[in-house]
Amino acid sequence: MKYVSTGVLVALILSLAPYTVYAQLNGHNIRGDVGVGSGTQPPPGTYAGFVVLNYDTDTLKNRDGEKFNTTGKIGVNAVAPLIAWVGPKKVLGGHYGFTVVLPPVQNNALTAPVFGLDSDTGHGIGDMYLQPLSLGWTTPRADYIVGVGFFLPTGRYAVDADDNIGFGMTSFELSAGTTAYLDTAKTLRASATAYWETHSQKKDSDTTVGDLLTIEGGLGKSFLKGAASVGLAYAAQWKVTADDFGSRVPNRVAEFSQHRVFGLGPDITLPIATKKKLIAFLNVRALWEAGAHSTTQGRMLVVTTTFPVPSISLTK
Repeated sequence: MKYVSTGVLVALILSLAPYTVYAQLNGHNIRGDVGVGSGTQPPPGTYAGFVVLNYDTDTLKNRDGEKFNTTGKIGVNAVAPLIAWVGPKKVLGGHYGFTVVLPPVQNNALTAPVFGLDSDTGHGIGDMYLQPLSLGWTTPRADYIVGVGFFLPTGRYAVDADDNIGFGMTSFELSAGTTAYLDTAKTLRASATAYWETHSQKKDSDTTVGDLLTIEGGLGKSFLKGAASVGLAYAAQWKVTADDFGSRVPNRVAEFSQHRVFGLGPDITLPIATKKKLIAFLNVRALWEAGAHSTTQGRMLVVTTTFPVPSISLTK
């Protein structure tokens, strides 16, 4: 579910010093931050939780999908708290909700990772995510969701700095998706949600990241009246407009073009409960990337714990 994990703000590639080879600028949307339930809004209520994210890679691909001869390894770790609310009343036939993902604590924004060098930004506060509008509809055989969100530049950022935690830009996101139920009991589902992201210029520069299209979802089977599920999640991301480096990079290097990358892996949700109360949901998702062009190719791990507030009674 997007409300659970959006906002863990990690950029994977901007440049590869010291080779003067410029890769694609990354946006805020993380590949693989939602999965099997991407097109479903949670039931009305208040939710709190946190997300733990790890991205690991030692591979950079050029515009033809060929691996660069780089050395070293990149690892990113981040933790982000969140608050979400879905109201009981409907707007345009759908339940209204909003989400706030507080600035994450992370060890590296990786706006300028260097393969082969041992560098670390240290831990710091990253960028914040706010989704002031989410509408969700439920029908007997499908769910639908639309949303409007913003990534705010609350993290540390300076032009040419090698210890940035934030991105130094505001991002605007539109999303729409669906979860289709393949059986009348709603235990077998397939989902797809698209996110379109556009960006302001980066702080103190005329550089603008190109627009991104990310599609995420999965196929899964639920158990325990929907409280648990197992499935296969996927993610696909394309840079749909070119980066504008302004005056900073007047001559783009030909090895890179608008990036694309795909990911696939398991998605598991388990309830955390006592005999009387459902306390939380634990979701674990791991995606291995493939088919990358002009970006990194690695493994994404996302662990999300979501607490209904108050806990849900299991006794009548």
